[in-house]
Amino acid sequence: MKSMERELHCPVCKEIVKQPVVLPCQHSVCLMCASEVLVQNGYPPPELPPEPNSPASTPNTRSPHQARRPMPSKADHRPIDRVLRSGFGTYLSPGRRRKEPPHAMLFPCPPCGREVELGEKGLTDCLRNLTLERIVERYRHTVSLGSVAVMCQFCKPPQSLEATKGCADCRASFCNECFKLYHPWGTPRAQHEHVQPTLNFRPKVLSCPEHDQERLHFYCRTCQRLLCPLCKLRRVHAGHKVAPVAQAYQTLKDKITKEMNYVLANQETVLGQISQLESAITQTEANSVAAREQLSQSVRDLTALLAERHASLTEALERARQKRGEALAGQVAERRSLLEHAGLMAFSQELLKETDPPCFVQAARQTHRRFFKGLQCFSLAADPSFRHFQLDVSKELKLLTDLQFIQAPLAPVIDTQKTLAYDQLFLCWRLPQESAPAWHFSVEFRRRLAAARWGWQRLEEVGGTSAVIDRLEMDSVYVLRVRGCNKAGFGEYSEEVYLHTPPAPVLNFYLDSRWGLHADRLVVSKEQRCARSVPGLSLLQAADLALTSCHLTADLLVGDVAITQGRHYWACSVEPGSYLVKVGVGLEAKLQEWFHLPQDMASPRYDPDSGHDSGAEDSLDSPPPFSFLTMGMGKIFLPHGPNHHNNHGCPANGTSPRRSPTISNGNIHASSPTGLTYPLPPRLGVCLDFEKGRVTFYDAHSLRPLWEGPVDCSGPVCPAFCFIGGGALQLQELVANRMADQTPVRRVTIQSRVTNLNN
Repeated sequence: MKSMERELHCPVCKEIVKQPVVLPCQHSVCLMCASEVLVQNGYPPPELPPEPNSPASTPNTRSPHQARRPMPSKADHRPIDRVLRSGFGTYLSPGRRRKEPPHAMLFPCPPCGREVELGEKGLTDCLRNLTLERIVERYRHTVSLGSVAVMCQFCKPPQSLEATKGCADCRASFCNECFKLYHPWGTPRAQHEHVQPTLNFRPKVLSCPEHDQERLHFYCRTCQRLLCPLCKLRRVHAGHKVAPVAQAYQTLKDKITKEMNYVLANQETVLGQISQLESAITQTEANSVAAREQLSQSVRDLTALLAERHASLTEALERARQKRGEALAGQVAERRSLLEHAGLMAFSQELLKETDPPCFVQAARQTHRRFFKGLQCFSLAADPSFRHFQLDVSKELKLLTDLQFIQAPLAPVIDTQKTLAYDQLFLCWRLPQESAPAWHFSVEFRRRLAAARWGWQRLEEVGGTSAVIDRLEMDSVYVLRVRGCNKAGFGEYSEEVYLHTPPAPVLNFYLDSRWGLHADRLVVSKEQRCARSVPGLSLLQAADLALTSCHLTADLLVGDVAITQGRHYWACSVEPGSYLVKVGVGLEAKLQEWFHLPQDMASPRYDPDSGHDSGAEDSLDSPPPFSFLTMGMGKIFLPHGPNHHNNHGCPANGTSPRRSPTISNGNIHASSPTGLTYPLPPRLGVCLDFEKGRVTFYDAHSLRPLWEGPVDCSGPVCPAFCFIGGGALQLQELVANRMADQTPVRRVTIQSRVTNLNN
């Protein structure tokens, strides 16, 4: 049992526990250690019971001889007295008034590394760890080989014998003779529970520390605490998972047994891990020595560089001193020549003796200049302050003060607004502001359902803060994460993000203007990927002539490709402030016929197609030539069609349907189909299955299906968009086009659209 001594140590004093109590975090500490820690943190000293005389809580040097215990009386056999003497499972001493501890008493638990709230009563609410006390007692008895003997408490001191039995009801230890004397055969005392001799008898049952004499029959899995029937009824445990303590006992026992058997069956794995850890310890020592040497070398390099720089700056300062000294010395000599008996004064006196004017003027000009310069324009030839030779080392001192070991980059933050999955997967991220810089990044991704088979795939040494991943499986969920790398190594991984790839190959197309459009109402961008409907002057004039308060038009735009086979997917976004915008698909022939009608379509009550030529009257089961979803005013309208996907958590009758114009069977009319309105998604996805004649609309951000319905695919089918009132629409740009340096050449990969109505 010597190998388990480490498990019996108190995390505070690092010695074998004495009077252990269980903290709310399920760790056990000595009662005295917990009390001292609380006092050091500023809490009042708690009331503690006297230390019991037992091998589990006293040192081996304690004398085993105890005072003689009186004979148990009849009152000692009352159950209530036994429960009262048990201390209710707490260390609140009897006979003392219970003081109110601070409202929030926090205990810094060393194993947890955080502060644990003890509750309103502090250590009083912490139960005794009776099982740990028993284990410590058996451990001490086994290790000491009986050196700490438990003596009989009823023998007279001269003839005291070693105790051989203990009584849990009498809470005393007896030798054989005393046990027979105090537990005669045929009396109620003979039915007492026999235990091993000890001086620290634990109560037979644990009692609730809050409700006297209430046994702990339940276990709260949420709070991880034992409960009595009264505690179970409290509001604090409402909604928690509470189980009978017998069930919790059996469950934990089975789990521990299963885990022990698993560990015993994998001893080779444990030995391999131990070898790996020992190798890691050896590498740690070797690498620490290398790092220490590298640190010393770096400091020596800095010292050598500073010494070299100090020498060069000192040399420059000395040159400046010599140059300025020579200039000032020359100026001193010049001034000394101005003294009364100096050379310049004597020369001037001799010059004044000259009587020839031309000769005097020729010789006196230079002398006059020297007198004027020396008296009127005097200034120092050099600055003696050396102000320009001061060093500003504040930045360098700050750098040296902040000199630390390099840190690996922190976990990047993935930008979920820019990250998307379309024709390719585009991932964008950034580093936190307090993070160390990264030289490059490593992007890892995998399919969620194929993790065990394929594992993580990597893009190594990504230079920027974005990456493009191609060659992905369609209609699959991918898990992605990123981590940075610098000289210190790789940092932590970012949080994993999940992206759903489109259900079909992405169709790239542009808005077609070859059919012509109303230039005063529709504006198509130069790239032909964005369109905006603006009410113009013609609308205002038509509304004035019609004397109506609301006058709208329906303007149609189609894609420049026609689909004749396969499954295809595309996405677009509608401006939330748009009035009404319809997105969907339709037969190319019907769209051309509708577009080239000569009638005025300024009024929404005009019906350009009564449905007689659409084939709707021939068969009620024939699919419609058009299939659209209506969006506008920040909402999207989902009619109860053939397959309405209610994935928003709203009941079918939870929202009143809105009346909105719809396009059905080639008609534009005001109708009131039964449906639901939901918030407008950031992007709307459309998937057309030409062979099945089905079109499905998705929330392109999460790839959740919104609505599915039939469409006539007897001929080429085109993407179509209809504007009613003001609005704007933007086609989703391909990730490949976004990342390319140049705009790729437009190519129609499906089939060129036929403009002849007869075809």
